[in-house]
Amino acid sequence: MRFADELRNAVTPRAAALVIGVLALQLLFIASYIGALHHPDPKDVKVAVVAPPQAAEQAIERLRALPGDPLDPRALTDEQDARGQMLQRDIDAALLIDPRSTEDTLLTASGQGAAETRALIRIFEQVERAQQRTLAVEDVAPASAGDAGGLSSFYLVVGWCVGGYLCAAVLAISAGARPANSSRALLRLAVMALYSVVSGLLGAVIAGPVLGALPGSVAALWGLGALVVFAVGAATLALQSLFGIVGIGLAILLVVIAGNPSAGGAVPGPLLPDFWRSIGPALPPGAGTWTARSIAYFLGNAVMGPLLVLSAWAAVGTSITLIMASLRRNGEEDGGPVGAGTSPRAPA
Repeated sequence: MRFADELRNAVTPRAAALVIGVLALQLLFIASYIGALHHPDPKDVKVAVVAPPQAAEQAIERLRALPGDPLDPRALTDEQDARGQMLQRDIDAALLIDPRSTEDTLLTASGQGAAETRALIRIFEQVERAQQRTLAVEDVAPASAGDAGGLSSFYLVVGWCVGGYLCAAVLAISAGARPANSSRALLRLAVMALYSVVSGLLGAVIAGPVLGALPGSVAALWGLGALVVFAVGAATLALQSLFGIVGIGLAILLVVIAGNPSAGGAVPGPLLPDFWRSIGPALPPGAGTWTARSIAYFLGNAVMGPLLVLSAWAAVGTSITLIMASLRRNGEEDGGPVGAGTSPRAPA
């Protein structure tokens, strides 16, 4: 047999298309991660200035005049209000100006990410130096000793997301990407739900009691983990129902390539470029990371929006999976593993 014939037999058009798709995902991965993370640059970080009215107005004018608009300052008259808004995650930092002294105090929250804290300290040290003043720093919501850089919440959520799409992918590879009927779709979703509960619990226990990386309620992290895993898993099942085995690649595109660099983990949201900052809160990694940090360091505040995002992914994914299964003929064979035209056994 000639080489060309061997090549045609070894690499089918379907396999060639999938390889090209893998190459595209690889290049998008490189572009997304480098594009989002190669040059962290603060933009419109929400900060408060606590000072008498005239001093606050002058300070806000100086902060607004900084090149590149790194800060979005607003005046507050009460230190306790500033601390409360930081714990509510309404602002990221607060500058306390004492006109009777040459030293001011910057309130930070390293639990929301060390990279943002370092950037804010650097900016305010330069501002204070220009005014011939010094700066003291107080951490209102410090990252735990076992959570260097405040990254454990991000890595925990990434692990949950990986589990979600891999579990759905295994179901597709083992028994066909598209469930043959509604009953089998329900079974897949039930397996996904059980897996989500177990993996959510184990992830929370590892991050909390076992490694001591994250403080906060283990039960709350467990619930978050179950929701993250199921949201990603249900979305992957839905994409597989719509696009077959290619749906796994689309799930990776959404969760890994778009979701992880925009999640605010290694580089918090206010330091990301506009595109990634815009999409991050709407994707499971971003919503999950925000919520995990709130549970660990901010008394569980400001989680309603991200939880609604995760719930929407879970609900829409479940609905699409069931609708697509109901449209298939009962017992119809579907596409199986990569490189095969049909599943080697009855789809489940």
